[in-house]
Amino acid sequence: MLGLSQVRIKRLFAYSTISHLGFILLALTINSIESIQAFIFYLMQYSISNLNAFIILLSIGFSLFFYTNDTKEYKELSEKDNSPIQLVSQLKGYFYINPALALSLTITIFSFVGIPPLIGFFAKQMVLSAALDSGYVFIALVAILTSVISAVYYLNIIKEMFFDRPDYEIKEDIENLSLQANIIRLNSSAHSEKLTFKLDSIRLSSPLTVTISYLSIIIVIFMFIPEE
Repeated sequence: MLGLSQVRIKRLFAYSTISHLGFILLALTINSIESIQAFIFYLMQYSISNLNAFIILLSIGFSLFFYTNDTKEYKELSEKDNSPIQLVSQLKGYFYINPALALSLTITIFSFVGIPPLIGFFAKQMVLSAALDSGYVFIALVAILTSVISAVYYLNIIKEMFFDRPDYEIKEDIENLSLQANIIRLNSSAHSEKLTFKLDSIRLSSPLTVTISYLSIIIVIFMFIPEE
């Protein structure tokens, strides 16, 4: 319930973890073959989704390096220099800045919620199925209720990203920045090329983009390869 009043996104994920740990403990409590399988699978899918969520937040922080946020809420934040992304409001309108990262985060959040046909849905389905088969009807209803409550603050993040306009502006000192580079061919030292880099030329590093791509694909396409 406390997650509903949180404005810090990492604390929001912490309260989210409490909800997911409830599902994990429910699977352990039942202690059947089906529940142990559900426990292992839930642990695996949550690790994948959580890792993807934090890598995306890290990447969003990098991508906002060229932007400034002059909102009062962010200015009064005492730890604003500790981490690039700390408030849910910092994601406001992020879809208009980087659609690919926004969509990847949305896929991950929908998996947290348990929206079919993402991998998080199958994990919750397995745990609830094991609980109902063992007669744990009441606790299964409680688990469904907590999922609905957590979905409220998850969907609020998506609303901020897609349905609000961003408060960010490109920093004045780098808005018209143009960097020059010379490339000298190894096979022909006399030949060189001049390149001009602008703000749009700078992208996230390959390790970050490849990791986010693979994890997001796993979350999405599990329905096609469930036997794996």
